[in-house]
Amino acid sequence: GVAGVADDNGFGWAISKALAYAGADVILGTWVPAMNIFETSLRRGKFDESRMMPNGKLMDFAKVYPMDAVFDAPEDVPEDVAQNKRYAAADGDFSVSGVAERVKQDFGSIDILVHSLANGPEVTKPLLETSRNGYLAAMSASSYSYVSMLQQFAPIMNEGGAAVSLTYLASERIIPGYGGGMSSAKAALESDTRVLAYECGRKHGIRVNTISAGPLGSRAAKAIGFIDDMINYSHANAPLQKDLAAQEVGNVAAFLCSPLASAVTGVTMYVDNGLSQMGLAPDSKALERDEE
Repeated sequence: GVAGVADDNGFGWAISKALAYAGADVILGTWVPAMNIFETSLRRGKFDESRMMPNGKLMDFAKVYPMDAVFDAPEDVPEDVAQNKRYAAADGDFSVSGVAERVKQDFGSIDILVHSLANGPEVTKPLLETSRNGYLAAMSASSYSYVSMLQQFAPIMNEGGAAVSLTYLASERIIPGYGGGMSSAKAALESDTRVLAYECGRKHGIRVNTISAGPLGSRAAKAIGFIDDMINYSHANAPLQKDLAAQEVGNVAAFLCSPLASAVTGVTMYVDNGLSQMGLAPDSKALERDEE
């Protein structure tokens, strides 16, 4: 099950594709407001080119559910949201527990859970200017949603299964521009990954990891505004001077969720061309010397 796919150019799509290519049946959870356009684009063949796998086959989805991971149960949905035309049009319960119940009824059990969703309404504001509501909204959508999903889905996951989420270096290093409490939310997500790995490992026999991905020009990242700068910075300063492809992150996610990684749990895995390991920016103007 992959939660957080609303188009064909983000990490969620790439992870789905890598899992499908490895032989998995892929179920999607798509954000309710994006559901209609996603299904329409899928049906009309707009994603056909990006559905193409290396073996020449097209990736298929066993089912697509509307989902909003900030609601744990239907009673958590405020009236104004429930009345919103996009939410009102959703077929069935789009809360985390609702989707888990539907997946249980439709498929019985699952092996893999992918959390590929985040939202920080004030991400363009520095932390010092972030409101309490904005901060808590970022934590709710980006961090607690992983806890909630594991609460609801772990009981229907087969032993030996695995969960993976996506994080970013701003959780542990200062990245000006990644604001609104999103840096805090990613720090929580990484800490929770370790605690959940212990609890889910002991209780359910499943593994829990997270991938710290380098900058990618996805639709979600473009909303932050500084993504092109981050891509250029990585290119200039990372050990591997190349663009990061979403599929490279997808491949590592597939590895982490496969039996190849059967002893790997609780880790933050960097898939970032090595940028996180640098302590100095080789392209810094401060390093330039005047040649006599």
